[in-house]
Amino acid sequence: MNDDADWQFVDTNILVYAHDAAAGQKHDAAKALLQALWQSRRGCLSIQVLQEFYVTVTQKVAAPYSVSEAARIIEDLAVWRIHTPTVTDVLAAIDLQSHYQLSFWDAMILHSAGSLGCNVVWTEDLNHGQTINQTTIRNPFQ
Repeated sequence: MNDDADWQFVDTNILVYAHDAAAGQKHDAAKALLQALWQSRRGCLSIQVLQEFYVTVTQKVAAPYSVSEAARIIEDLAVWRIHTPTVTDVLAAIDLQSHYQLSFWDAMILHSAGSLGCNVVWTEDLNHGQTINQTTIRNPFQ
């Protein structure tokens, strides 16, 4: 695996859509993106994303996953690059939040992506095409 290749961070909403068949066209697009990232071995996540994914797919989607199904998916995703934030990371996200007027959680996603060397964050929550700290936001539905 070439460490100079493009690392790509996936936000919770994209991960959920990929596993929620009721999401229609968003499901198809998100699933295709995740399959491409599996093949390229360039996918990145954070502990925050895995936690949010678990709560959402077991409690908030139309056809909730069982705890064991959600746990199996998280186990599979554990082979991706995963950012495990520290207190220093939380403080850095607070700085990002203040500087760019973001929600704290979006700032944490961007900081985690940057910490893993990602040049892309896949999300529908931020401005498509915007670049923050060398990380470009992409919306797979545009």
